[in-house]
Amino acid sequence: MGYPTLDFIFLSEEDMIKSGVKNMPDCIDVMEEVVKCLNAGDYVMGGENHNSHGSQVSFPKKSKFPNMPLDTGDDRRFMAMPAYIGGPFDLMGMKWYGSNSDNRNLGLPRSILTVMLNDKETGAPLALLSANLLSAMRTGAIPGVGARYLADKNARVAGICGPGVMGKTSLEAILCSCPGIEEIKVKGRGQKSLDAFIEYAKEKYPQLKKIEAVETVEELVRGTDVISFANSGNTDPSTYPFVKLEWVKPGALIIGLSCFDMDSSEMKKCRLIVDNTELYEAWAEEFPYPSFGVNNIIGSKFTDMIHDGIIAKEDMMDLGDIISGEKKGRNSEEDIVIFSVGGMPVEDVAWGKYCYENAKKLGLGTTLRLWEKPDMF
Repeated sequence: MGYPTLDFIFLSEEDMIKSGVKNMPDCIDVMEEVVKCLNAGDYVMGGENHNSHGSQVSFPKKSKFPNMPLDTGDDRRFMAMPAYIGGPFDLMGMKWYGSNSDNRNLGLPRSILTVMLNDKETGAPLALLSANLLSAMRTGAIPGVGARYLADKNARVAGICGPGVMGKTSLEAILCSCPGIEEIKVKGRGQKSLDAFIEYAKEKYPQLKKIEAVETVEELVRGTDVISFANSGNTDPSTYPFVKLEWVKPGALIIGLSCFDMDSSEMKKCRLIVDNTELYEAWAEEFPYPSFGVNNIIGSKFTDMIHDGIIAKEDMMDLGDIISGEKKGRNSEEDIVIFSVGGMPVEDVAWGKYCYENAKKLGLGTTLRLWEKPDMF
């Protein structure tokens, strides 16, 4: 038996941009299809439960081996995130990345990411993608899907906690889904990043009437219709931005893209919605109670609240059920909604396929040869 020559393509960041990786309206539409696939169960992620976020390599604080990387509190880790997504995507893939906060001192992003797309039957590589932009866009687009279904249709004010990449992409998605927004409030830790964010937003969104930096979480939240927490965080909940219910405008949508916290007794008065119920149940298995803190996504606090009997299991709703019409995101215009965004490799594969298909149509990418014929088989 002879084996065929096997080629695949490499798409650089420039190729990805030409392929439409930064097309936020399309990305929101693609992520909505992903949520539908998740809700239907037409996907597989890692682990025996098929819902693992991925496999992470973290490093020890001390080691007898001089060349081993150490955990110095700088988010130093590697992660492999495999997934199959069905529906209109029908593709296997994996995101792979390394992370180190000290990268910024070298002029590099904190995380450097690639995505490999594979044939679902043979495992043959189809494309290797530069994935920093891919990941950033799909991360921001899920809040856009949430805002499409959960935000007040008359929303006028948006708030962003964290003026970094996730803050920028989630803002873009929110503005796509809530075109009536006229005012932006942003909170950050450094004046340099705040100034850069405001300059960026003024240039990109000239239709906005007001863009201002605020100093406190209370200022960010009060009077704001849609709030995105896109800040960096660690495993200590006492350091997370804390929201009091009395600050929150009736009808507001709070998006937990990254860490923030509220009192459980106040959160139970809100509508609690997640992007994929099974993901949070898997996290509850992987990070035994209490999960929140070890995992800094607010949905893990939802599962802790279920464990404590503060809310019932059915009180943690799935966005897919709301999209399908099976459940209501709101019972009234006054409802406060908290939407937890976990981030999953199925999203990377789906948005990767969109870019890959566009690249093929445009003749983009560099062809790489895996083999002329395999030497051993």
